[in-house]
Amino acid sequence: MPTILDLHSIKKYLQTVDLISLIEDGFIAYSSNQVVVPPVGELLFDNPPGEAHIKYGYIKNNPFYVVKIASGFYENKKLGIPSSQGLMLLFSQQTGELVSILLDEGHLTNVRTAIASMITLKHLAPKKVDSIGIIGTGIQAHLQLSFLHKVSDCKNILIWGRDKSSCLAYQKYFQDSPYHITIADSIPSLAQSCSVIITTTASTFPLISADDVRPGTHITALGSDTAEKAELSPSIIAQADLVVSDSINQSRSRGEVYQARKSGHLNENKLTELGTLIKNPKQGRINDNQITVADLTGVAVQDIMIATAIYNHHKNLTK
Repeated sequence: MPTILDLHSIKKYLQTVDLISLIEDGFIAYSSNQVVVPPVGELLFDNPPGEAHIKYGYIKNNPFYVVKIASGFYENKKLGIPSSQGLMLLFSQQTGELVSILLDEGHLTNVRTAIASMITLKHLAPKKVDSIGIIGTGIQAHLQLSFLHKVSDCKNILIWGRDKSSCLAYQKYFQDSPYHITIADSIPSLAQSCSVIITTTASTFPLISADDVRPGTHITALGSDTAEKAELSPSIIAQADLVVSDSINQSRSRGEVYQARKSGHLNENKLTELGTLIKNPKQGRINDNQITVADLTGVAVQDIMIATAIYNHHKNLTK
């Protein structure tokens, strides 16, 4: 009988895991060809707008393989339901038996995405960060501030969202936090004021242009995880000194790198994979005048690492 873990248990177990080191190890394994990850399965919906992603794979010589289903239905807030939903299934690599069902309701996907963002800041942000800009006000924008203290001492945060009421709600949510949160009048004004920018939207058109970005900026783009989405102008990718993708293979069909490659704005010599960068930090930022971009489309190895860690923690507690 498979072990069923509910969201309450999963959140409790997450508090005991060194998530940054865990996901870094997964990216290194992925870029070292130790991971089997087939193409993403995808369902796109029109009425109401939404999407479901099926990501799956295994690490060689690991006990388990993982199948993850995660969805985003962006009108759910009208119903009082989180936009993210989903679950993860853990199977034995040796027998194919279903070992555990993780009823995470999309939470593990959201967390591992936020942790990947923190990893890019850890390795690519300039030494001196005066302000951090967050574009978007949804779940992922909230999680950025939940984990930011792990990689940065910066407390000055600028936010921008299409809906002013959502920006005010975001500001209120963090009113007792150590962060000083200012609502930017526009994306260009946010970009000109920040040395780190994190984009967290489901936009299908570029939000930031190359003219908005000041020298020395690092940008982590999280939202563009399908072929239809784009948060950055391809000209940003063209002017960047270094572009990092969580999966170069996936970037051939989705994400900011895909959009830049399609429009002829990508210099492949500037492109490296996140796991390669983690393993070889000298391949990263070399001065605080460089513009760097991280394009995160979400890789199944993140799901494998986090699901395995949660199950192992549960198993250790119930021995």
